[in-house]
Amino acid sequence: MLKKIVIFGVGLIGGSFALALRKAGAVEQIVGVGRTAASLLRAKELGIIDVISTSLEESLKNADLVLLALPVAQTEATLAAIKPYLQKNTIVTDAGSIKGEVVLAARLALGDKVGQFVPGHPIAGLESTGPDAAIADLYVGKKVVLTPLSENSAEQVATVQQAWQQCGAVIHQLTPENHDAVFAAVSHLPHLLAYALVDDIANREHADLLFQYAASGFRDFTRIAGSSPEMWRDISLTNQDAILTELDAYIAQLTRLRSQLADGNGEAIHAMFSNAQRARHNWQRSIETAEVQPKQDGNE
Repeated sequence: MLKKIVIFGVGLIGGSFALALRKAGAVEQIVGVGRTAASLLRAKELGIIDVISTSLEESLKNADLVLLALPVAQTEATLAAIKPYLQKNTIVTDAGSIKGEVVLAARLALGDKVGQFVPGHPIAGLESTGPDAAIADLYVGKKVVLTPLSENSAEQVATVQQAWQQCGAVIHQLTPENHDAVFAAVSHLPHLLAYALVDDIANREHADLLFQYAASGFRDFTRIAGSSPEMWRDISLTNQDAILTELDAYIAQLTRLRSQLADGNGEAIHAMFSNAQRARHNWQRSIETAEVQPKQDGNE
């Protein structure tokens, strides 16, 4: 049981974390910190938080856990702001999609208190944002990746792990470097592609006509372009090297496909499409198996 948690950012990610812990009966008091009074008031109306922060010192007093559910570019400034009020038994974690830059920001901002920061990344989300998007079951059966620091104690890591497990999540661990390389390929690149495609269509003279006939395929492929531009701008810039590597690889793949199409090479095109189909079917089956596992184990 966590007596008090503080959440910076009470939207989809932070709000869902709060609702999940509340549903599990794992927290007594939830304090919300945000950039706008409107989002905090709405979060309180929805029962996401109990208290709206008016003082960092008071909010952090006797806090067990602090979650930063903010755009990653705000990490260093936020950690620097809370450092003077960070009590020795308070653990801080985050939900950022980048870990290398976040770890660097934590070291710069927290100094000798960096051991109280346990980096994390929940692999779950929706294209919706804000407190109204928060749902208690968002993390059930989903992965949360922790990238512990050498300065973290086993107990600190366990506290963060148990909090996410109370939300229904499955815990994995990676190094910050491995994390950023993996997610550049399977998360960050797809978001860039979706944004780029929708922007390209929207900027054409006959955009209205194109959108009029866009159907489920376009909707599914571009769903993530409805995500927060601020958040994904920060992710793109902070994981720049890894994303550029993945963009170059994808551009090379598109160049191969273009050459095959220009040459009328149906056999090569079919081979590429078939390999992609098999890989996606295998991935989909693995996802479905993972998501039903909690029910089989009786943990849901």
